[in-house]
This record gives sequence, structure tokens and C-alpha cells, in this order.
Amino acid sequence: VQLQASGGGLVQTGGSLRLSCAASGIIFNVNDMGWYRQAPGKQRELVASITKGGTTHYADSVKGRFTISRDNAQKTVYLQMNSLKPEDTAVYYCNALLRPTYWAGERAYWGQGTQVTVSS
Repeated sequence: VQLQASGGGLVQTGGSLRLSCAASGIIFNVNDMGWYRQAPGKQRELVASITKGGTTHYADSVKGRFTISRDNAQKTVYLQMNSLKPEDTAVYYCNALLRPTYWAGERAYWGQGTQVTVSS
């Protein structure tokens, strides 16, 4: 199982970016998916999550600016980030709770991280 994230980059304050993360490999079921971020010297924090049924949750710091969505058929999660601020600068990691096979238990898998830098 692999989670491949893409879409990071350098953007000015007020700009937008869209992150994507696709799960691939032998996968029986994908449950919750989400995005975390980690800024230098800080702990990794949850940015947004989405259930298989589409229920979303956002960190207070990104509410109204970020939108998480997913395509269950493509096993892909997206993060649309608008009105970006310098404090959004971090490495963004995607996360998925999934079962590789029918017999395997559910556990969390992580993408490799993608850098988002917002210049002031």
C-alpha cells in the first residue's frame, strides 16, 4: 500500500493550492482519510479529515479557507487551500485508515509529505 501526495509548492499570501493524495496497491477498504501538517519545530497537527461517507472535520485555524474532499472510486483525497497565510507553511502529510485485505486489521498509512510554503 502506498499513499502518493502531490500539489505542494510556493505561493504568495492569499493564494491557493490544491493537494492530492492517492492510495494504491492491494486495498480492501479505505475508511477515514485526512491531511496533517508539521511546521519546523512544531508537532504534527490534524488539518482536516473526511469519513468514507463524506463527513468532514477541520482544525479551527483553517475553517472557511480549506476544503477537504475525496473520490472513493479513485481512493484519492484532496485538500483545496484558499486564502493561504504564512502560518500555513509546513510539510503536509496525507493519512488513510485502511484494510489492505479482508483478513487484515485496519491501520493508518501515511504519504511521503509535500512542502507548502506561503510567502508574505
